[in-house]
Amino acid sequence: MTDITSLSALDLSAAIHDRKLSCREVMAAYLDRIASINPKVNAIVSLRDRDVLLGEAATADAELEAGRSRGWMHGLPHAVKDLSEAKGLPCVFGSPIYRDFVPDFDDIQVERIRAAGAIIIGKTNTPEMGLGSHTYNSVFGATRNPYDPTKSAGGSSGGAAAALASRLVPVADGSDMMGSLRNPAGFNNVVGFRPSFGRVPALGNELFLGQLAVNGPMGRTVRDVAALLSVQAGYDERDPLSLPAEDFSLDPLPDFAGARIGWLGDYKSYLPFEDGVLELCRQSLAVFSGMGCHVEDVTQSFEMGRLWESWRTLRHFLVAGGQKADYADPEKRAFMKPEMIWEIENGQRLSAAEVHAASGVRSDWYRYVCDLFATYDFLILPSAQVFPFDVTLDWPKAIAGRAMDTYHRWMEVVIGPTMAGLPAAAMPAGFDDRGLPAGIQIIGRPRADRAVLQVAAAYESRTTWLGRLPAFGG
Repeated sequence: MTDITSLSALDLSAAIHDRKLSCREVMAAYLDRIASINPKVNAIVSLRDRDVLLGEAATADAELEAGRSRGWMHGLPHAVKDLSEAKGLPCVFGSPIYRDFVPDFDDIQVERIRAAGAIIIGKTNTPEMGLGSHTYNSVFGATRNPYDPTKSAGGSSGGAAAALASRLVPVADGSDMMGSLRNPAGFNNVVGFRPSFGRVPALGNELFLGQLAVNGPMGRTVRDVAALLSVQAGYDERDPLSLPAEDFSLDPLPDFAGARIGWLGDYKSYLPFEDGVLELCRQSLAVFSGMGCHVEDVTQSFEMGRLWESWRTLRHFLVAGGQKADYADPEKRAFMKPEMIWEIENGQRLSAAEVHAASGVRSDWYRYVCDLFATYDFLILPSAQVFPFDVTLDWPKAIAGRAMDTYHRWMEVVIGPTMAGLPAAAMPAGFDDRGLPAGIQIIGRPRADRAVLQVAAAYESRTTWLGRLPAFGG
């Protein structure tokens, strides 16, 4: 058998259930690799005690010997993104304010991942409160890119993506408000999937207004991602906007010959891109053409500046509401990074009329995109406007000579699917001449999660990029 940590999550599950590998062997292999590789990338944080984890793996083996399996994730090591609560583990949110917070409960997706048999080994690193597509914070430091440790791993699921690329976990959960499942997937040459809004339920203090962020899966293959989504997804009454369970099996894969693919690109030169990114992503369209798809450029007519202003208003509004109590405490506010304070203070100045108007623009965008889907089956965009950048930067200040006026303007390419609540698969698009990865977003119709995963799997089957490992990835 090949090295344990190189197996896909589903192949690893099969090996465990066929008793070709013990859960204890699997746990030991992953913990050994974490000890060797994690110091280079800083993807896993709050790692639990080795002996305790090996003991839990031995218990999982005993359950299988007795004929009991809790699910396909039985015995798999799993690290939870440090924005989701996992009972008994620190949940720091990348913030010194929460350095000592240890929840006595699981978030809904963590409940489900445990119930499916996974053993929670620790957390994956994230930027402070998930703000910014670059994973660094003052508690754990920066997560580095496995393909070039001098570069960023993206974010906010940067720890999850770097851990996957480094073979420190078999599959990973993440979350996405502004590309946090998509940007790091592209930066780390793995698969990320932003599900339809409501697909994966979550706990929260406010249950109705926050309709931008989602939880979702990441993996080394599309099939692993679909399998994890099948665990995470499904209605829960604690989340009133959550959707019923659906079938996310990929087989049989449809024949996509004749499928209509719309390339959004840079929205008619609206978005700036680092030299080489757009060209590399556009080359991936040849894969769809090779599948028999009809590929063409979308004739752009929506005023994208309106969407950006709507996005800013709604994000200000939601961050200000969610962090109001911490901001009101001067001692806690002193620990907040400037970008957080900027979001909150802008949000506190908003009127109800401004928020309503921003939601109206968002509604216009949704209707526009639905009109596009009358012509196209899937839409394609790059997953980032830059290649992985210097890990010591806080954020890119300019792209192609155009100044970025906010800490997240360089990620504007991801807001379209977010604002329409659409499913989007982040897939690799290849590497530049420095060996740095880039990726695309495959965007589907409202709630067409399975169809997006299926076309992503068809795309994956015709490429070799996911097999290109980091220097220490073998």
